[in-house]
Amino acid sequence: MPAESDALMVETDGLTKRYGDFVALDRCRFQVPAGEVFGLLGPNGAGKTTLLRLLMGFLRPSGGWARIDGRDCFRQSYEVHQRTAYLPGEPRLFRYMRGRSVLRFFADLRGDDWSRSEDIAEQLELNLARRVAFMSTGMRQKLALAATFAVDAPLLILDEPTSNLDPTVRGVVSQLVRQASGAGRTVLFSSHVLSEVEETCDRVAILRSGRLALVQSMDELRRRTRIRAKLQGSLIDPPAELELRVECVDGRLSFETDRPLPPVLEWLARLPLDDVQIDSVGLRSIYDQCFAEEVDA
Repeated sequence: MPAESDALMVETDGLTKRYGDFVALDRCRFQVPAGEVFGLLGPNGAGKTTLLRLLMGFLRPSGGWARIDGRDCFRQSYEVHQRTAYLPGEPRLFRYMRGRSVLRFFADLRGDDWSRSEDIAEQLELNLARRVAFMSTGMRQKLALAATFAVDAPLLILDEPTSNLDPTVRGVVSQLVRQASGAGRTVLFSSHVLSEVEETCDRVAILRSGRLALVQSMDELRRRTRIRAKLQGSLIDPPAELELRVECVDGRLSFETDRPLPPVLEWLARLPLDDVQIDSVGLRSIYDQCFAEEVDA
């Protein structure tokens, strides 16, 4: 969970990146407090990688600004890199070095204890004696993860950290993210795997065609419930204090609520209902709604 401090680790305002007439990122604005795990969701081409590269100062923004720990991401990129551990979407590693030598190189480069990366590689069940050239894509991803998570920096930026990994190893990566957050570090990562975002993140942002479509608190989402039922008679309006927006079409009643269920169920018990279904809303539903709105538009 986020640290109690109000300090912001990441903040952007009006952040935009254009390539001629093409807008890769359009007026993006959000804030990430220190200690939070913040996820980025969206299909290929939504702007996730462009956003992360702007935060790292690899791209000059066409408009707006971004800061990490109070430093301008483009004008003070050196200071930003000192405070950030970054895993690119397609990490490039030294092909003729052995895995152990790669981890030693990156640790020495930053003056970190390389044994930390060795411990993480062991958790990921990675054979460090093999040369990078003879590693599978998944093994190279594990090597890059070990090098990144071992960096002693307050911010982790991870671009698709679990790509090419099997479900068991993805679980280890989620555990590493939670450990980093528990130690007070901030984690910002993009993913296509809704389940790992739902399990790991404090908040999630959904990007759609370069625009920030939604920022959702996972705690709030977990409190949201969808109720559907078949109405066998007349509908009795819910009490005003429940603030429910109820739809009833062709005898099918449906609504969502983030309120405690007992008073809602007390009202439902007064209705002539059949086939009652009570489900958590879930991130998949929110994600699909964002892109259904795009299709409708």
